[in-house]
Amino acid sequence: MKPKAKGTITLAVGLPGSGKSTYFARRGIHPLSSDTLRLWLLDDETDQSAQPLIFLTLRGLLQTRLRLGRKRNYVDATNLTPRERRPYFQLAAQYGYRMHAVYFDVPLATCLKRNQRRHRKVPRAVMERMARRLAPPSRSEGFTKILTVKG
Repeated sequence: MKPKAKGTITLAVGLPGSGKSTYFARRGIHPLSSDTLRLWLLDDETDQSAQPLIFLTLRGLLQTRLRLGRKRNYVDATNLTPRERRPYFQLAAQYGYRMHAVYFDVPLATCLKRNQRRHRKVPRAVMERMARRLAPPSRSEGFTKILTVKG
């Protein structure tokens, strides 16, 4: 018999402008956020120059939360591919947590329109590249719960 999980790690999965940060804010959730880390560490939430270090730091903060036994853990980043999501599954397995996803199924055109109204604009070519890479989360990947938010 499998031991009871200590809690959950919930990953947001979606393009920039799909509503990830708004979703968490409207629910009073303060997720670990790659944008916030870029602001704190690089003084600019749009600065993509140190991505490996930003995500190493994000996972380190998540690991600290897991070591502290926090029941609910949220990660606000694009998490586009199974490869990008794999390190979170490794942490979940190491610390005995279940993996959940909130998938933002929002058309690229909608994200592009929202992107134009944002303070932190992502270049159109980058958004299009990201849209081609986006792989919806799946149970076969290891998620025990997937909530889809249509937009």
